[in-house]
Amino acid sequence: MILAVTGGTGFLGGHVLRIAAERGHDVRALARRAQLPRPNVEWLGGTLEDHRKLAELCKGADAVIHIAGAINAPNLAGFVAANVTGTASLLTAAEASGTKRFIHVSSLSAREPDLSDYGWSKASSEAMVVQSPLDWTIVRPPAIYGAGDREMLELFRIARAKGVLPLPPRGRLSLIEAGDLAGLLLDLIEARESFEQTYEPDDGTEEGYSHRAFGKLVGAAVGRPGVLALPVPGFALRLAATAERFRLGDKAKLTPDRVRYFCHPDWVVTKRPPTAIWEAKVKAGEGLKATADWYREQGWL
Repeated sequence: MILAVTGGTGFLGGHVLRIAAERGHDVRALARRAQLPRPNVEWLGGTLEDHRKLAELCKGADAVIHIAGAINAPNLAGFVAANVTGTASLLTAAEASGTKRFIHVSSLSAREPDLSDYGWSKASSEAMVVQSPLDWTIVRPPAIYGAGDREMLELFRIARAKGVLPLPPRGRLSLIEAGDLAGLLLDLIEARESFEQTYEPDDGTEEGYSHRAFGKLVGAAVGRPGVLALPVPGFALRLAATAERFRLGDKAKLTPDRVRYFCHPDWVVTKRPPTAIWEAKVKAGEGLKATADWYREQGWL
């Protein structure tokens, strides 16, 4: 098949491009900047704001996989521009090109749109998809990890160096390895029973992992099985976010918006894809260890 992919330069997108090539698909991928060659990938320079490039991206494609979006922004307007307006523009391009199949990567945060600007923007992007005439499927991943991930890298570094891992207040979360998630996105393309469905995939662990259990898994992955998972009160995280915003401005990664998201006690999936379509292959213990090994190989850890 010919696949149109946004977000191919990112962490999850890289896994999608790799597995798509392994399966023999041809990929047309949008990128802001020049990229190194990849097997079966045609890079197309452009952004979600460039309507002509979006039309070129979608023309003749069998399916669109929309991964691009902002997970951090200085304000609501930044999230809207990337996650809502960008999605609407891509939907328009897909419809105009005659490409019917649309796989939309959202976030579990869309379940709680009043909790954070990020979650609101993801819920709004889903509303745009649902209102479209395309054959859509929405995928809401929980926490994603794996080779190439920089979002969780600091947790691995702290666990290895300190033996203590600061985490949000007590709660539970689901996890999914990036290669597993990429495989799902590709499996969905021809799964007609997934049309007009919203799924929340994970590694298959019922009721997910407590924050403490997750911390122990990270510790074991970096060779510190006795790591102390330390819940940090919400007020302390808010103070840290304020300090980081003061120090780094719009480049701050820990923001009040993200703190509200992190402190929610229940990020466990409830709507897994049917096993007839897809089943996870990688449990968190195995996957986090492989991720730590990859970090070491790259000199990141």
